[in-house]
Amino acid sequence: MVCGILTLTSPWCSDLASRFDVKRAFNRRPTLYGSTVRIVCSDSSLNLPATTEKLDSDASVTGGAYDFDGATTSLTRKLISSTKKVTLVRHGLSSWNDEGRVQGSSNLSVLTETGVKQAERCREALRNISFDRCFSSPISRAKSTAEVLWLGRDKPLVFLDSLKEAHLFFLEGMKNVDARQLYPKEYTSWREDPSNFEVNGVYPVRKLWGTAREAWREILSSPGENLLVVTHKSILRALICTALGLGPERFRAIDVNNGGISVFVFNRRGEAMLQSLNMTAHMYSDYEYFY
Repeated sequence: MVCGILTLTSPWCSDLASRFDVKRAFNRRPTLYGSTVRIVCSDSSLNLPATTEKLDSDASVTGGAYDFDGATTSLTRKLISSTKKVTLVRHGLSSWNDEGRVQGSSNLSVLTETGVKQAERCREALRNISFDRCFSSPISRAKSTAEVLWLGRDKPLVFLDSLKEAHLFFLEGMKNVDARQLYPKEYTSWREDPSNFEVNGVYPVRKLWGTAREAWREILSSPGENLLVVTHKSILRALICTALGLGPERFRAIDVNNGGISVFVFNRRGEAMLQSLNMTAHMYSDYEYFY
């Protein structure tokens, strides 16, 4: 993937390369706010042959990574209809996010006014992307985000139970400070060793890995080549990790902000390549993504 800034309307950016390094430029949020910045990611072809033999080298795909057997993990274990690009979005700020509560699979937490604005920012940032369909968790905060984001599009909005958030039992709805005091063992396990967090013999994070694989199979077997997915933080972590072949012990190695956007491309074998992780530039300025 090659990313570059195509257009910056702020006049001070005209000689950006000579005046600032990239990291410093993107850290100048107050200066960038209100400007129009366009980001483009090159779209490398992934029309790979359905064979177990070594593939012809094409450095433009992944630096030749597909020349190595087992370099990536198939999420479908069979050929899919076409290569696919999948954009993952975390829902906007919810009431329980704002109140510092454990959310889990509860449907009582709703999108806040700030969350609606974040969803609108996502919609504007992705307005030039032609999606074939949108998948969403049916839980309120994700559903509302998807409905805002998908406004004005006439293609299907599909709700999947496999995109629901992890079930966290008695911790759901509790403020984090209270959960830490009342259930110190369970809360500490959830925060510091989530893959071993257990309630009555159930391991929610380990179970989430199976749910994520189910979600990927449903998403990748659907028609279309450019798909949008709106869901929750924990299931997003599981989706990203399973696509990369990482186990539940890596659960907290991935973080996704409210309104954060991540992008994967899949070849016909259902093997993933991560293009972008937790893009949030659109939260601070009028960014439009092109990929």
